[in-house]
Amino acid sequence: MVRPFLPLNALRAFEASARHLSFTRAGIELAVTQAAVSQQVRSLEQRLGVQLFRRLPRGLRITAEGEALLPVVSDAFDRLATTLDRVGSGKVRELLVVGAVGTFAVGWLLPRLEDFRRAHPFVELRLSTNNNRVDLAAEGLDFSVRFGNGAWHGLDATELFEAPLTPLCTPELAAALDTPQDLGALTLLRSYRVDEWSRWFAATGADVPPNIAGAIVFDSSLAMMEAAEQGVGVALAPALMFSRQLRNGSIRRPFPASISLGSYWLTKLKSRKPTAAMRAFSDWIAAQDPGSRNEPFGDMRQQHSARGA
Repeated sequence: MVRPFLPLNALRAFEASARHLSFTRAGIELAVTQAAVSQQVRSLEQRLGVQLFRRLPRGLRITAEGEALLPVVSDAFDRLATTLDRVGSGKVRELLVVGAVGTFAVGWLLPRLEDFRRAHPFVELRLSTNNNRVDLAAEGLDFSVRFGNGAWHGLDATELFEAPLTPLCTPELAAALDTPQDLGALTLLRSYRVDEWSRWFAATGADVPPNIAGAIVFDSSLAMMEAAEQGVGVALAPALMFSRQLRNGSIRRPFPASISLGSYWLTKLKSRKPTAAMRAFSDWIAAQDPGSRNEPFGDMRQQHSARGA
């Protein structure tokens, strides 16, 4: 079906009339007569084959069809005005929408975003966070940074780096820990992965304490670390993502042992053709040193290779 051509002036007259519920006030805003606005709206109604307003003795009442059309027209005019402003000022920018696991976004990406912005001023970055469950197509994402093994159906995945898990807790709790077995007297905090604490104890050669069965489970490492900072217990979390807290002393790392259960990956839909903004972001993030910006206790990659687990 061929859609009727809709004149811009008629759409503008409709949008202003819908906001004011008055042809007269719309005419004042648009610097035309009330009759001109009324005619433009009537022309639009004829082209669409629906009534957009009910004409009342005093003002207008928008119809259901008008209510359905108004937000679409308003959004289109807002987008057009924004784009014209950018073009007119010579500041045309390309939108890039990135989703990321909250832990990665807060602990690793945010401290580096200013570097990216300075290097690529043409990119308008929009960042959203998730708990590792994401639908790139449904959410309109160009990229998503996820944690796992890199095997996601329909996605291209580029490995960024590993983020080994290690115990993290308050300085007060850390002072009471001499050996891994001492963790048996404290509350353990973990993610949804049921075997991570048992694997960490196995990496240290220590017996698994019975309190592992009562570990508190979190769906977000950010929430888990908030609990750890409040002294609720000892978290098993990626130290690289919590460098700021380690640096300011709000948490400590009582033991050097760590385990790796996956990596962070930059993912995109296989069907998504890369834009200039996407290429800029993927090249930039691939060139970053995982621990160069905010790692307070040495290069994580060297530590990971030397831990023997």
